[in-house]
Amino acid sequence: MDAFIYDHVRSPRGKGKRDGALHEVTAVELARQVLVALRDRSTLDTRLIEDVVLGCVMPVGEQGADIARIAALMAGYDESVPGVQINRFCSSGLEAVNMAAAKVMAGQALAAIGGGVESMSRVPMGSDGGAWAVDPAVAFPSYFVPQGISADLVATLHGHSRRDLDAYAVASQQRASAAWAEGRFARSVVPIHDLLGIVLLAQDETVRGSMTLEALAALKPSFADMGEKYGADGVSLLRYPQLERIQHHHHPGNSSGIVDGAAAVLIGNAAFGRKTGLKPRARIRSFASIGSEPTIMLTGPAPASQRALKAARMSAADIDLFELNEAFASVVLRYMEQLAVPHDRINVNGGAIAMGHPLGATGAMILGTLLDELERRGLGTGLATLCVGAGMGTATIIERI
Repeated sequence: MDAFIYDHVRSPRGKGKRDGALHEVTAVELARQVLVALRDRSTLDTRLIEDVVLGCVMPVGEQGADIARIAALMAGYDESVPGVQINRFCSSGLEAVNMAAAKVMAGQALAAIGGGVESMSRVPMGSDGGAWAVDPAVAFPSYFVPQGISADLVATLHGHSRRDLDAYAVASQQRASAAWAEGRFARSVVPIHDLLGIVLLAQDETVRGSMTLEALAALKPSFADMGEKYGADGVSLLRYPQLERIQHHHHPGNSSGIVDGAAAVLIGNAAFGRKTGLKPRARIRSFASIGSEPTIMLTGPAPASQRALKAARMSAADIDLFELNEAFASVVLRYMEQLAVPHDRINVNGGAIAMGHPLGATGAMILGTLLDELERRGLGTGLATLCVGAGMGTATIIERI
């Protein structure tokens, strides 16, 4: 059975610090406002929704427990609508959409919502702990290093210079700035309001279209001390002994920003469309998740994409547009090399380097961005993918109706 995308919305992304525009908004409230917007845009009878699946990577404290169910209740959805929170690190939002689609494809749901939420200003990255990073009995045999070291390892292994990474970052900022200026996100971004109904944020907060190579060149590498003084480089070299040393080229300007945000995607079968009068915008053609080498960690998008392409009986050349989460610039450069994707077909409206990466929500956000741009350009097929902590990757292929 086919699963169709009927609609999607996202919040703007707010700077993930105490002075960010969305800091006063809890994660539950972020998710609530997005779910309300998705319902109201389609005058949706929520009794038809048979699950809400939300990614959340730090499910602790006020962001903890089963945030999907609580957000659905707070959004006024019918009490019959269940909810579940999932965590596949950075691809959680896309995995949530895939899980919702799988229920529809299997005939186990008429319609479901997939998406995600993360308030990184209120629940910082790493708040949930986890054995891989903190238990030596787990970290040592698996050659654990922090993700920034992995990004520098990708760049070192594949010859990406500091200038290469910075040039990509400048392009991301310029593309995101142009996309906002031309209203390309206007259809799908819903403003976030405070308790009085006053708009707190209506546009991504971290876009810097005036960024230059010279400005980025002045930034110090973020992970050099971590690697050289605290042993992470040594661990990497044990796993990759062919290298003499790690080149530390990543910094805040060519890495994804820490932000707050939420997103939701409405998935249903053909009968759902007939029952509601809604018109499907795209068909989910295939999706896949894979495991990859955990020390380098960030190379999963290419094999995940290849698995999804194989399932769809397609090749990379059949894809009109790609969206790859810009966790770090080296991730995108390596992916472009592996799948022979030209820069004018990937992240054409910028990405997380410019707009930020709200961990649990990003996957759903980039899938929506992909669909909107396919429609704007009159193109047919798109692939969204993300690298994932601990060495994984997730990819989804969509086809416009």
